[in-house]
Amino acid sequence: MAVAAALLASGCGGSSPTGPPALVFVSVKDGDYAIFGADADGKHAYRLTKEKGDPSTANGLFFQVQPAWSPDGQKLAFSSGRDGTPHIFLMNADGTGTVRLTDTDQEDEQPSWSADGKRIAFSREGAIFEAQATGGPAHRIGHGLGNARDPAFSPDGKLIAYDYRNPGYSIREIYVMNADGTGIRKLTRLGAVSALPAWSPDGRTLAFQSNAGGPKYEIYTVDLNGGRPRRVTTSPIDAIQPAWKPDGTTVGFARDGAIWTIAAGKEKQLTSGKDDDSRPAWRPVQPH
Repeated sequence: MAVAAALLASGCGGSSPTGPPALVFVSVKDGDYAIFGADADGKHAYRLTKEKGDPSTANGLFFQVQPAWSPDGQKLAFSSGRDGTPHIFLMNADGTGTVRLTDTDQEDEQPSWSADGKRIAFSREGAIFEAQATGGPAHRIGHGLGNARDPAFSPDGKLIAYDYRNPGYSIREIYVMNADGTGIRKLTRLGAVSALPAWSPDGRTLAFQSNAGGPKYEIYTVDLNGGRPRRVTTSPIDAIQPAWKPDGTTVGFARDGAIWTIAAGKEKQLTSGKDDDSRPAWRPVQPH
């Protein structure tokens, strides 16, 4: 699975006048699901690539989804079904230089970068896989049976959080394991569908979505050392896809087609909700 040749010329794509965007998210502003950049507060949104998918086709509709920042904030990994099967792609933070990382008949989704930027973990049809960010064969890590998905490398690169369902059950719980797939342990026991773990910048807490409180999903947090998960949101409809802002005190999420944040119990709506905005991801803060 060598990285494919660049799909976009280096001059293509929009770019922010002040450098890489502070926030990226998925939106259908142009008809297809694609990645947009914006200020940290969601303002001044712009599409990161000029190339577009045809939203009237299954392949073109989910053109760029599930964005994940590289640790240095210079690249984005994402999943795209543009070739008929979802694969992992990489591009520069300004939308240029898109390349395909994986190329199999299987569905590859939910990319996450290791702390050194050299490896990318992702979901492949019920299992967690890992590949070099420069391309090459992927190998499976962690659980052998059941359904594991949504991997997320810890900020120090030593752990991977993910959600897992035992064979024959619908319940999903949040798990963590060492980056090499050893030391697996269950972090939640909510008896519900809990998924999409996201690490706090200090690596001490995980946010995730769960329907543990009823039919709709809410955002929860749980300490890495265990303990009872805490519900963060109280929503009239599903609150999903948590992501931490670099300040470590604010959690972003998607609800009713808009990007929201919550800090100290106070919510703030960042985008209008008219364009089915989802999957917020804030650019990592770089040390000076």
